[in-house]
Amino acid sequence: MTTTPTVSERAAAQAYLRLVETARAVLSDPGLAPMAGAYLASPMAEADEALRRAGLAGNEARLLRLAAGLRDDAASEPP
Repeated sequence: MTTTPTVSERAAAQAYLRLVETARAVLSDPGLAPMAGAYLASPMAEADEALRRAGLAGNEARLLRLAAGLRDDAASEPP
């Protein structure tokens, strides 16, 4: 069963994906990795707040389904 995410759920999934992409970029660069805490503090705070607003804190399964849906949607869009 597919459900349409609410605006706040979509925002939370987008914030989570930004955090994941930022973490990948920072941790893959040996020059930036030692400062990962500083670089990731803002995206982590944004994701935490968005998850709280959406009522997804502690509901990782729903969050990951929403994030996967956003990725699938982005992959199917023409360039």
